[in-house]
Amino acid sequence: MVKLLSQPFPIEDALGRQFLRAALMGLFVGLFLLIFQPFGLATWETANKLVKILGFGLITFLITAFNLTIWPRLFPRQYTDERWTIGREIVSIMVHVLLIAIANRVYLEWLVDEGKSGIGWVSMLVITFLIALFPVTGAVLFSYIRQLKKYSRAAAELPIHPPETGSPESIRQAELSPNALSDTTLTLVADNDKDTITLSSTELLFIESSDNYCTVVYLKNSLSGQSQPVKPLLRSSLSRLESQITSPHIVRCHRSYVVNLDRVERVTGNAQGYKLHLSGGQFQVPVARKYNETLVAELKAL
Repeated sequence: MVKLLSQPFPIEDALGRQFLRAALMGLFVGLFLLIFQPFGLATWETANKLVKILGFGLITFLITAFNLTIWPRLFPRQYTDERWTIGREIVSIMVHVLLIAIANRVYLEWLVDEGKSGIGWVSMLVITFLIALFPVTGAVLFSYIRQLKKYSRAAAELPIHPPETGSPESIRQAELSPNALSDTTLTLVADNDKDTITLSSTELLFIESSDNYCTVVYLKNSLSGQSQPVKPLLRSSLSRLESQITSPHIVRCHRSYVVNLDRVERVTGNAQGYKLHLSGGQFQVPVARKYNETLVAELKAL
């Protein structure tokens, strides 16, 4: 069970979809309470009862919108693909459900007297938790299995490019191949316009962004004649470095990564999406969902 809960799970980061989820959650709660009227609402006699009950749905929408949009921006390091798992998704949703229950309970206390609300605070929260736990867990696991199958099957259909051995013969064969890497010189310039990295486009593996710095990962010949990956840092945004690259197969694949597709050896998939494997499996670069279609098309065309 612990292993299952630690499996990677995708985070929804599209703002429009987040607000849609919040609206659907609010609509569901409002209609549910209006139809079934639990927690003593059925015996509640008051003016404008319909509007007041639908107010629970509005509160649910506001709490949901806040949780989906504000918390990830306040704590961006916690809400990343690298950290997000099935267990975190379930806990996040359950905390979210309990916050909605608390907010709606406060709203209920504002509408009616304590003695007329029909159910105590602790009982309401326990009931809400127990009612939500099993469907939430089931929905998360179902989503995980569906996404895992989708990306695993699609990744298996993509071509595999064996890694270069580094021998003179293998390099010569690569140069004679019609799909040989297009070699151009890249000069990456930092924000201060002084620090630079100059390399061949065929040597670049990927660029990773972290805070105000970018790590440029590329292959460099060692004294033994073997290519070894090096990882110099440049103080620059990823967008700035991306704009300095003209090679057609070096593309953005994630908000934190630019990758050289000519260096991708194989592709695997998990519930979060595709993973690009480079340099004999030493490095794995994630692919954000919004880049899936264009990037997969380019990989198939290589």
